[in-house]
Amino acid sequence: MTLAVELTDFSVYYSQGIADSIAAEMKEGKSEVVCEQGQLLKLSKDKQGVITREVLTKSGRTGDYWAVDFDYESRKEIISAPHTAFSDGQLPGVIQPSDELVMFEDQWTGSYIFENEWQSFRTRRNRDLDLLSASHTYEKAGRYIIAVKVIDIFGNDTMTLVPVNI
Repeated sequence: MTLAVELTDFSVYYSQGIADSIAAEMKEGKSEVVCEQGQLLKLSKDKQGVITREVLTKSGRTGDYWAVDFDYESRKEIISAPHTAFSDGQLPGVIQPSDELVMFEDQWTGSYIFENEWQSFRTRRNRDLDLLSASHTYEKAGRYIIAVKVIDIFGNDTMTLVPVNI
């Protein structure tokens, strides 16, 4: 009833789609850093107009931080909303002016709260990420949802949910 999570693929696999246009518009003797296919590239144009591409990311991994919630569905997101909200077409949290006392009630939003139970992050001194989380032991057998959150070097926050049977 113990498991650990291994981070195996977390590169930014989007392309800004503008590397070629940036290179074409770049003035001679200038350089730019772009992201293309999960790699950071330094585009440089020399005095003769020749463009070079230098890969800046050694491993293709652009993650700065990752964290694991081993039981994501254990904590529901609850908000306090006016008693009539959601039932009569009003927007949640919008109170129409009146002389009446407004009653509030707790309501589940349908989402859950990510609880950071384990994390690894890069620092200026240590640029490596631990790719294997610490082990987590479940108290009872059952179905759980593990949430894995990754933040890349650009600040993009991505979360993946992984169902497991213990």
